Amino acid sequence: MTGARTLVAGIALAALAVGCQIIDADEPTARSEAAPLHEAMDGLTDVVIYDIFSPPQGARLYAYASVAAYEAVRHADTSYRSLAGQVNGLEPVPAPPSDSVSFALASARAFLTVGHQLTFSRDRMDSVRTRVTESFRGRGMSEAVFARSVAYGDTVARHVLAWAAADGFGRSRGLPKYTVTSDPARWIPTPPAYMDAVEPNWHTLRPFALDSASQFRPEPPFPFDTTPGSDFHREALEVYEVSRDLTDEQREITGFWDCNPFVMHVQGHTMFATKKISPGGHWMSITGLAARRAELGIVASAEAYARTAMALSDGFISTWEEKFRSNVVRPETYINRYVDERWEPILQTPPFPDYTSGHSVISTAAAEVLTHLFGHGFAYDDSSEVAFGLPVRSYGSFHEAAAEAAISRLYGGIHYRRAIDQGVVEGRRVGRYQLERLATRPS
Repeated sequence: MTGARTLVAGIALAALAVGCQIIDADEPTARSEAAPLHEAMDGLTDVVIYDIFSPPQGARLYAYASVAAYEAVRHADTSYRSLAGQVNGLEPVPAPPSDSVSFALASARAFLTVGHQLTFSRDRMDSVRTRVTESFRGRGMSEAVFARSVAYGDTVARHVLAWAAADGFGRSRGLPKYTVTSDPARWIPTPPAYMDAVEPNWHTLRPFALDSASQFRPEPPFPFDTTPGSDFHREALEVYEVSRDLTDEQREITGFWDCNPFVMHVQGHTMFATKKISPGGHWMSITGLAARRAELGIVASAEAYARTAMALSDGFISTWEEKFRSNVVRPETYINRYVDERWEPILQTPPFPDYTSGHSVISTAAAEVLTHLFGHGFAYDDSSEVAFGLPVRSYGSFHEAAAEAAISRLYGGIHYRRAIDQGVVEGRRVGRYQLERLATRPS
């Protein structure tokens, strides 16, 4: 799969970090300097897809790995600030050794070591870690520098993993599962797999920048109502009618932003599943594409990954709190019961409640952060879905892409419009709060 991605050709290490300076006689480009970190991110995404991480779990993994990469590499440029004391619970990371260290190598190593420990397929992750780490050998650094850099990356990774272990994830594994009831207003499992609710206790995890999971609760959903002409019934009819009359462009948008990591297919008596990139993985890919296009160096690239990943993770914590609090039935269930029992949505309904739209929340939060980092009107070509047989789509800004991701949920028949609109508001507040609270540069 990796070969299908838009990757920077080769792994040309361009910089050695000595103390807090990056030096290289060959005057490397920023693009080649950051290439190992981009390869590490692509490798992690491949494993996240293979392991079928749920969207919230995937975002959590991206965030911890990316923070580790940033904290290891920021020493290469003293104008960048540590996230310690800013994000919830993170204590200062151990200082690097006084002798020469390649912070580029330490960063990639920290990222991949965290990824190795937090994924299931550790053999696959270890293969990526070994490949990226070994690519630094013989490129102008001594064995002593190589060993110190790897050791420092592992030191940062252990620090971040200890921080991650205290975020409540382990405790949430033992909390009660979702209980299905006969209340017609509440979410129930949907066809074809009728899967259990995904992560009903995700709101109990420690956020990165948010004060709490409930900090930015949206306006309430419309009251459940089966009466024709009521707000709820009207919104369900909109989903029904829109999905039956999509243009070719709307169908392309729907497929491009599907991002369902586990799609179940039924053919007669046979059932099989296909794996795809998750919503968070899609936006981490966009971050990498933007960093390459802007030719960011390793420190700025690590900053972009860390800030985007934390916005995604906090966005999932925020929307998951609302999902299982308001517990709104999905359009598929409502429409089959009260409108048309044979209707099927274009997209497969994900296994969790409707309100708010998670993709709307996390896409808008990511767009806020990326716009801050790269500027308004940053145009780019999104090849994130090429590996899954979908064409490249072009965008004039991150917010244009986020708006398209949000409306795709209506086109796909899996969210009511209010869940989308309020999700956008929620995501904007999550993203802007991170920008207000966390500082990675002096200004």
